[in-house]
Parts: sequence; C-alpha cells; structure tokens
Amino acid sequence: MNTDSAIMLRRNLKHTVRNPVALFNAILMPVLMMFMFVYMLGGAFSVGDAYVDYATPGMIMMTISYGLSATAMAVSSDMAKGIINRFKVMDVSRGAVLTGHVVSTMLRTVVALAAVLGVAFLMGFSPNATFGQWLAVIGVLLLAIFAVSWLTIALGLAAKTLESAGFSTVPLIMLPFFSSAIVPADKMGPGVREFAEYQPFTPIIESVRGFLNGTPSNGHTIAAVSWSAGIAVVGYVWARARFNKRA
Repeated sequence: MNTDSAIMLRRNLKHTVRNPVALFNAILMPVLMMFMFVYMLGGAFSVGDAYVDYATPGMIMMTISYGLSATAMAVSSDMAKGIINRFKVMDVSRGAVLTGHVVSTMLRTVVALAAVLGVAFLMGFSPNATFGQWLAVIGVLLLAIFAVSWLTIALGLAAKTLESAGFSTVPLIMLPFFSSAIVPADKMGPGVREFAEYQPFTPIIESVRGFLNGTPSNGHTIAAVSWSAGIAVVGYVWARARFNKRA
C-alpha cells in the first residue's frame, strides 16, 4: 500500500471509530443476530446437526453484509461535501481514495467476523476443519469481502444523496436472508427455493460451511470464487467510472 492509500485508510478508520452507528451495524448487530437465531429460534429449525454449527457460516455472511451501509454512506459523503476537491489540491492520488475505503471496509469486517466467531465458539460451535481448510475459509471470505466492498463503493458513488447511499445497500443486507444462511434452501417454498439456490451468497455460505464441517464442496467453492471475482470486477469498473465522472 502506498503512502496516500495509508493516509486514506487511517482517515477512514478514525471516522469509523467515531461513528457509533457504523460500529453497531458492523459488529454488535451481527452478534445480536447470532444470539437471536441460535438461542431464540434455533430450536425451531431441523438441520441435522447442532444449529450453531449450521448457522455460523450464515451469520458470517450476514456480518459481511451488515457493515456495508457505512461504507456506501462514507463514500457518498466524501463526494457530496467536496472532500475530493481538497484531496486534489493536496495532490493525493485519486485511486488512493477508493483503495482506502476498500481496505478500511475489509479491516472493519474482519474485526466483526472475529467477534461473531468468538460468540459462536462460546455457544458451542464445533468445526471439524483442518488447518488447510481454515486457510481456505479465510481465502473465500476475504475474496467475498473484497468483492462486496468494491460493489458497495460503486453504489455509494452512484447515489445522489447520503440517504439513498445508505438505502442502496439494503439488497446486499437482505440477500443472506434469502439464502441458505438460516435454513437449507430445499426447505423453502417454490420460487424462494430456486432464488436461494442460484443467488451469489449461497455458494459462498455453502463453501465456508463445507470447509468448516471438514467436507469441502468443489462445486460450491468454484461458484463462490467465480461469483466473488465477477462482483469484484463489476464493482471496481463501475466505481472507477463513477469516480472519474464525479471527481
């Protein structure tokens, strides 16, 4: 990371720490969701194994999604308040602005994932993954976070107001609910089942679930990597195009 990107990263992290709403959505909300689904509702679901083992990969995906609105709003705020023009005067690299948002989003999400996994272990989460499979889990998740970070930045740049920037991430936040995160897709009704099976977050969840269970699925992992790579490319190209147009 170059000096300009490091400066932008430090700036974005300071803004995150000073924003209690962003911290709640990114870290505390996923933990509360974990408690709700495992302790309050987990007994109602029949998934074959301990529900905490089934639910944890889904909660991981929800954790990734819940912190995205803060990124979209931060990017939109930078564009609306003329911050970019100040950076131009300071001769800050244009690419560093976007890179700083991506890296800060990834770091914030990694902290949130660590918190959720810690809570999962306290609830009895018992993965069967080997060291190599844990590394695969980390790789799949980092790629997914990288991909949705770029897409979120593009959404924030495309938004005309701060409010619409926050709202633009709602589909990404809702997608895990219409996936295999909470219950298997084959237990859902017609229409919803097909959507859950073929939407991008389900193979990511199932890939992580397979690695954590010690039964990796090559098909789900290939689909997860393909979806993440495609989303990353679309998000990056769209974000750079919008940034160049507006900045």
